[in-house]
Parts: sequence; structure tokens; C-alpha cells
Amino acid sequence: MPPFKHALPLLCALFFSAFAHADEVSDTLDSLGLGGLKGMAGAGYAYRPYDPTASHYEFKPIPYLDLSLGSIDLDSEDGLSWNALKLDGWSAGPFVNYVPGRDGDDQLRGLRNVPGMGEVGGFVEYSPFEGLRAFARTGHTFGGASGQGGLLAQLGSEADYPLGPQNMGIFGGTTVTAHYANAEQTRTFFGVSQQESAASGIRPYRASGGLQDITLSQSAAFPLVGNWSLLTSVSWVHLTDSAADSSIVKQRGSADQGEVDAALAYHF
Repeated sequence: MPPFKHALPLLCALFFSAFAHADEVSDTLDSLGLGGLKGMAGAGYAYRPYDPTASHYEFKPIPYLDLSLGSIDLDSEDGLSWNALKLDGWSAGPFVNYVPGRDGDDQLRGLRNVPGMGEVGGFVEYSPFEGLRAFARTGHTFGGASGQGGLLAQLGSEADYPLGPQNMGIFGGTTVTAHYANAEQTRTFFGVSQQESAASGIRPYRASGGLQDITLSQSAAFPLVGNWSLLTSVSWVHLTDSAADSSIVKQRGSADQGEVDAALAYHF
């Protein structure tokens, strides 16, 4: 198991404990020189596929982070990024993120373990006005086992808008993202060697690179008491090309996948 996964329940407990004392948190940030910190932080639960093949689903505690401090952003999905360039709606810079791994157990028994890996790369984003943006990201994983990991890329767009009268403060968001991976990265999660096939009963498969999936996400934010909000998200993932043709997907998983998230978050 990736060590980060075992830390999630502790992170969730720390979030709820900290934000139950909002004034103390604000004073602490000021004393640390982080008074300019903006955004939302909290924790919740997700019902999502265990791995990219959707061999099985799991309930999982999750931290929620969408924070910015000057030109530095920290997001629970996109990782840590630096807006090194900002000009006329354009922004670009480097980022570091985390790519979850998997254990070869349960439905994946007999397949190799994949440790959690880091990802480092760059992004470019264009936002013609508030509430609409288009983005592209490309990166390379590091810290994986021998022969695992590779290049990853994303291309997508996001639109945010009010749901109902603006005085209600309920906002929604729709995001469409295409995920790409090179052959090495695709084989990490979707390939099956002859040895793994003999141990697992899953047919051998040599994956190739290209478009891996298209993801459609719909989110909503509901204001609660004070600076607290309830955040929800529903996503549909459709595997394509070599990923969809994987013998793991056909025998143990699914090319069409879903995810539901809910979290309580505090707005700075």
C-alpha cells in the first residue's frame, strides 16, 4: 500500500480538529507569515475505483485542498504548482503531484505491485474570464519500481457557474478532461506479462500508449454555517484505446467507471 493512503484518516481528523477552531487557525497562519493564504480546505469520503482498471471499488477518506498563497497553488487533485508566468489570462509553470499505486491482491492477485509515484512536469492554462478555463499538463513520474512509470498528459476545460439565484450561493462546475499516457505508463497499470498471467489467470496483454480515458466531472458547492461548505462531485470515466482493450479491464474491471465524492471544507 502507498504510505500516503494510511495517512488519510489521520489527515481527515486533523482537518476537522483544526477548522473547528477557525480563529486559532487564522492567528496561527498570521504568525507563520501565511496570512495571505486563500481558498478552501477540509476532508470527506469518496467511493471510487481502487485502480485505473476498476478491478473493484472502495470507500476512501480524502483530504480536500484548493489553496493559493501568492503564485503558489496546492490542490488535492493537481498537486503543488507555481504560476511562474501570468499574462492576459494565461498562466504557466511547473508542478509536482502524486500518482497512487496499487497492490496485487483481491481481484488483482498475481499481478505485480505498483508503488505510489511522484510526478513532475509543467502546465499551461488560459482563462478568458472568471469561471472558464482551458488547461494542458504534461509530466513524468519518478520513484516507481524498475520498468514502471512514464509520461502522462492532460488536456481539458472547466466551467463554473451559479446553480439557482446567486443569493443562495450554490455553485456548480463541469470539467471534461482527456488523459494521455505513453506505452511505459500504460503498461504499468494495464499490461500483463506471461509470468503475471500464469499467476493471476488474466490473459497476457502488452499495452501501448495514447489516449487513455475521457473523464466528465460535475461538482456542486453548498454553503453551510459560517465559512463552511458541503462539496460534492460525480465523475464518469470512459477508458479508450489500449487501456480499454486491456485483459485486466475485460476480465476483472470495466471500461466505464464512476466516482462520487463528498467533503466538508472551510473557506479562508
